[in-house]
Amino acid sequence: MEFIKEYHHSKAKAKEEKKTKTGGSLRKRSMQTQNQTMEQQRTQVQRIKSMDSINSSGNMSFMEDKDEEISKSALAAFRAREEEIERKKMDVREKVHARLGRVEEETKRLAEIREELEALADPMRKEVSVVRKKIDTMNKELKPLGQSCQKKEREYKEALEAYNEKNKEKALLVTRLMEVITSIYSQQ
Repeated sequence: MEFIKEYHHSKAKAKEEKKTKTGGSLRKRSMQTQNQTMEQQRTQVQRIKSMDSINSSGNMSFMEDKDEEISKSALAAFRAREEEIERKKMDVREKVHARLGRVEEETKRLAEIREELEALADPMRKEVSVVRKKIDTMNKELKPLGQSCQKKEREYKEALEAYNEKNKEKALLVTRLMEVITSIYSQQ
């Protein structure tokens, strides 16, 4: 009996140490189920002991054999449960590693796609900035040319008006001259 208690105690201690090191809800649940199983086994052992104390008058060796048999079966059940928990832990660990591997692959793929997008976007950005700079320089060049053009248009209109006025004066003078000439010939 002392061996079982020591075994249970050392296993519980080891489980608690694992629990503090690794954490996690799955481990917590498995520890709780193990603790419940151990408690059930302890209560069975205590019941048997209480029955032994009641019937202690004669069958002490029979009860010791029965205690040992129950202890062995409880220990076997405990070991089986422990192995099952370890198998589940390994399954979960493998699934987590597989998912982590997939996540790493997807992360690498996303990084590659991001680099490709940046490579596609960079030439466009450069081209847009070059075109914008050209437009700005053209605007700077066009502004004085536009002002010069407006100035020349005003000068042209003024010159045209002056030309038209001079043309009208000439026409009037030519008419006057014709009148004078016709009047001179008509008097002769």
